[in-house]
Amino acid sequence: MVLPSRVVAVLSAFAAALLIAGCTATPGSTSPTSTPGASAAPGAGDDDFADVEAALLDEGRMFAVVTWGSSTCVPQVDTVTAEGQNVSVTLVDGSADQVCTQDMVQRASIGGLPAGVDPTKDITLQVTYGDISDDAEIGGAPVTGVPGESTEYQPSAGWFDDGSLVLLTWGSSGCPPVVESLEGSGNAGTATFVTDDTQICTMDMAPRATILSFGDDAVDDDGFTLTLVGGGLDGTVSVLAD
Repeated sequence: MVLPSRVVAVLSAFAAALLIAGCTATPGSTSPTSTPGASAAPGAGDDDFADVEAALLDEGRMFAVVTWGSSTCVPQVDTVTAEGQNVSVTLVDGSADQVCTQDMVQRASIGGLPAGVDPTKDITLQVTYGDISDDAEIGGAPVTGVPGESTEYQPSAGWFDDGSLVLLTWGSSGCPPVVESLEGSGNAGTATFVTDDTQICTMDMAPRATILSFGDDAVDDDGFTLTLVGGGLDGTVSVLAD
C-alpha cells in the first residue's frame, strides 16, 4: 500500500525497523545496464574491492558496514552476535532474481549493536560477506545511546574513512534521500537533498544509509558538523569520529 510522499508510520519496535535495513541507498554513478541475479559482491580475490569499513551511528546503538558492489543491491545484515567488544556480523544478498546495476560503488548496510557492547570503547566488527571475511575497527565515542535499546529515530552520521561518512536517516524505504549537492571545508559541511513532493512513498519507517564523500583531506574529521538541507531532512548532525 502506498500513500502520498512523506507520509510514514513509526514502527512499534526497533527490531522491525532493522528487518528492512536492506532498503538503503547510496549516491554515486550507476550503469544503465542491469542483470537479473548479478552478484552484488566482489570476490575475495578482488583485493581493491574486498576491504570492509565500518562506522558508529545512532548515538552508539547502531553501526554501518561499508562494502563494494552494485549500488542497487545493498547487502542486508543477517546475523549479529557479540563476545565482549568483538562483534560478528554476517551480510547476505537479496534473492537470486534481484536485478542489480553493473556498477561498483561503496554501499552501507545498517545493523544494531547487541546489548552489552560498550560503544564508548573500541569495537571490532568481524564481517563475513560471501567469500569475503574482514575485520573493521570502530573507535569508541562519547555517545549517550545504549545498544539493545530503542532508537529515537533521529538523523546521525559517522566517519568510516578520510573524508567519507555514512549518514543515517529515517523515513520511507521507498523514498531514500537523493543528494543534490555536497560541499564542505574545515570542520563543517552541507548536504543538500532533492525535494520532490510528487513522489509516491511506501508507508514505513526504515533506516536509510547514505554515503557522503568529501574527498581525502578536504575536510577536518574532528568535531565535524553536517548541515542537512531539503528532502524533509533540514537540521544539523554532529558526525562521530572514525
